Amino acid sequence: MLRFRYHRFLQFSSMRFAIDEINRNPTLLPNLTLGFQVYDSCTGIHQELDGTLKMLTGQKEGVPNFNCKKIPPVASTIGHSTSTFSILNAHVLGLYRYPQISYLASSSVLSDKTRFPSFFRTVPSDAFQSKGLAQLVLHFGWTWVGLVAVDDDYGHQGIQVVKQEILRGGACVAFTEYIMSNNLEHISYVTKVIKASTAKAIISFTKDIDKVFLLDEMLRQNVTGKVFVASEAWSISYLLAVEKYSSLLAGSIGFSFHSTTITGFSNFLNSIRPFNTNEGPWTKIFWENVFRCKFIYNISVTNTWGNDKVCTGNESMESILNSDYGASNLNAAYNLYSASHIIAKSLHDMLSCQKDNGPFKYISCTDIQNFKPWQLSYYIQNVKVKLSNGRELFFDKNGDPPAVYDIVNWQVNADGTMRHVKVGIYDTTRKDGNILVINGSAMKWAFGLSQVPVSVCTPSCPVGFRKVLRRDMPVCCFECVSCPLGEISNTTDSLDCIKCPWDKWPNIQKDKCHPKSREFLSFEEPLGSTIVTISVFSSLLPLSVFGIFICYKNTPIVRANNFSLSCLLLISMSLCFLTSLAFIGYPQAQKCLLRQVTFGTIFTLCVSCILAKTFMVVFAFMATKPGSRLRQWASPRVSYIIVVLASFLQLVLCISWISLAPPFPEDNIQTKPGIIIVECNEGSSTAFWCMLGYLGLLATISFIVAFLARRLPDSFNEAKFITFSMLAFLSVWVSYIPASLSSSGKYTVAMEVFAILSSTWALVICMFAPKCFIILIFPLLM
Repeated sequence: MLRFRYHRFLQFSSMRFAIDEINRNPTLLPNLTLGFQVYDSCTGIHQELDGTLKMLTGQKEGVPNFNCKKIPPVASTIGHSTSTFSILNAHVLGLYRYPQISYLASSSVLSDKTRFPSFFRTVPSDAFQSKGLAQLVLHFGWTWVGLVAVDDDYGHQGIQVVKQEILRGGACVAFTEYIMSNNLEHISYVTKVIKASTAKAIISFTKDIDKVFLLDEMLRQNVTGKVFVASEAWSISYLLAVEKYSSLLAGSIGFSFHSTTITGFSNFLNSIRPFNTNEGPWTKIFWENVFRCKFIYNISVTNTWGNDKVCTGNESMESILNSDYGASNLNAAYNLYSASHIIAKSLHDMLSCQKDNGPFKYISCTDIQNFKPWQLSYYIQNVKVKLSNGRELFFDKNGDPPAVYDIVNWQVNADGTMRHVKVGIYDTTRKDGNILVINGSAMKWAFGLSQVPVSVCTPSCPVGFRKVLRRDMPVCCFECVSCPLGEISNTTDSLDCIKCPWDKWPNIQKDKCHPKSREFLSFEEPLGSTIVTISVFSSLLPLSVFGIFICYKNTPIVRANNFSLSCLLLISMSLCFLTSLAFIGYPQAQKCLLRQVTFGTIFTLCVSCILAKTFMVVFAFMATKPGSRLRQWASPRVSYIIVVLASFLQLVLCISWISLAPPFPEDNIQTKPGIIIVECNEGSSTAFWCMLGYLGLLATISFIVAFLARRLPDSFNEAKFITFSMLAFLSVWVSYIPASLSSSGKYTVAMEVFAILSSTWALVICMFAPKCFIILIFPLLM
């Protein structure tokens, strides 16, 4: 059975059509006719080299470094279609500077003008494709990508550039594997790597024949859920577009060489008839392969298909051109067509050279009938050809054309086969900067997905989190850690969190900074309103006792308690209750300045009155002894002096305090995260504790004196009441010290208010409850 590569026939036909078109054009190479010679290497590298040497020498045998004719037998060579064979030819042809134009070789190595000075091509270098594939991956947000390449120059060079561009774009490579089609054991290993990897997107820089072995093994191991990104070598392969592989390749996306319609080529193909005497014997072989039939009179040289279908020679080529088979092969045909026009236009430019205005030495031209190969290479390097689709084809300094690729998507037909749908373009010549353009609405993904599949090592960190890299893992593999206290991140995949301003605090999601809530003991809240109620109600109690004392001022018990001093004490107690109101509400500057001073002064007045009463009790009993000199100290004026003197010292201390280090309001942001505690800074903590200490000193002296005088003979022993009142007073304020140090914010203020109220209540109850009880309940005892 003959093995006929019928896609080569389409390529050959496109060159025939181009030559005919050029020769029919009266304005292109007038009075000159182009011919061509085709050599089939049968995919053998030795035959390829032999054919190249035969064309160079012009003989039936290829002889290195030998030319039998003065005029070159060929102006230029077109080919080979593969990079490996093209590199071999370029090494040989480059020695003689013979122009060589490949229509499919895309290896980036061939862009080295130092090694291949006369090599050109009508397809872009793989360097452009590799960069484009990396951009395609990044376009879809695939940051965790697997790489699979064929184990040859094409695969190694292409995938290396892809890898570099992916890493440069911030994505990561999950694995890089190379496959050899003749090593099934290694292909099995590569398949296991693909299956085990979490990467969903796989860039496959292979040829279709190599891809077949990999896909078969993937079907055997039941690998699913992967999206292939195809290089041009298999992106529009009809060999893979079969139902068998639809579960693996549906939704694949890749690059293919830019295609366009060759005007008139369809009619040219339809005009080909196998019985035409101008056609070679291969036309009949092509016919039998494409239409799956056989010629009755040519059975010996045709394939047998196992059916009775007979070729008539009138079958239509239209159906072939409109199929995926035709589309996958017309791209290469178009590149070959372009190469033919490149050579023709270069020869035309050589022919059009004006005397004494040429590009060569002494501004000379050359004779088109007798030119050197390097001279044609010069014209090819500088040629510009306007193609039928409006694009201009030219070569850069490396002999590469502008990089333009179609982006194709593999979509499943109703019968399970696949078609290649153009969904975008990659055009490096665009001046607007939009090199990669994709029509997302035309895309169809596999697995029933309506959106782009996700291929990431770690899902994106949401707002409010930051990325922390995993140890010994690529940068795309990370952990999402919540932002620290007081910090936010308002973008996904944030590397660092942003600290909120001092007066702001993150919301629950930690993506915005909101103004902090301000905390203080306000009148509106339950605690504040409760304290206000208790304070006002409590202040009425001493006033009620004061009223009772006025009503019963002539009773023995009232007279015995120094009526004037008792009234002053009751009024100061009422004011003590009311001083707690100064601690409630927003801490304004005036309030902060006066509240502790007011509290200290009034409480000192209250304790001074109790101290005076204590001394007066002692002096009164001591003065009753015969010959006692303390009679003069039992005078009421002494009690007033004690009150004034004790209060004056506290007043001096408070005035010094507010003069040297006055209290002031401040915002406390340290105690409670997220809350601004509006509080009064006491200015000088030493002054505050001195004030409180002085108050404690007075209470302690009063307690000691009263305690020592508790056994004085008296039915209404005032010393006992003072002892209990001072004991309760001191107990409250000693307990306040650790309680205030352990509390924070408004609760520190509430603790001081509680101490004020409870200590005042203790004084009222211990000092006046027994007296009121006797006055109101047991008046007969008086």
